[in-house]
Amino acid sequence: QVQLAESGGGSVQSGGSLRLSCVASGGDIASSHCIGWFRDAPGRKREGVAVTDSGGTIEYADSVKGRFTISLDNATNTLTLHMDNLKPEDTAMYHCAGSWSDYDCNNLDAWGQGTLVTVSS
Repeated sequence: QVQLAESGGGSVQSGGSLRLSCVASGGDIASSHCIGWFRDAPGRKREGVAVTDSGGTIEYADSVKGRFTISLDNATNTLTLHMDNLKPEDTAMYHCAGSWSDYDCNNLDAWGQGTLVTVSS
């Protein structure tokens, strides 16, 4: 099965930037049916931050539009989430997740363990 490993989280001040990386093994990110970044925070529902479907379209959460960008490096099989102008409300555990067996983005079958992002005011 495909395995995903995230890295790049850390603690930054409001307005700072971070780049999160998701490296896939056992499958090419480019061949996934759906893949993206999700975040979990206490008291909040899981939020799809930026999700790409098999057609290459990207849907960003309204809360991150203009600040977050995802990109794929085929050479390293890495999906990157570049985060600029971070805000305290961006504090969360960020997970990379995707599907290689189902076209439905609501049925993701591969999840990374997450990387923590903490933004201080």
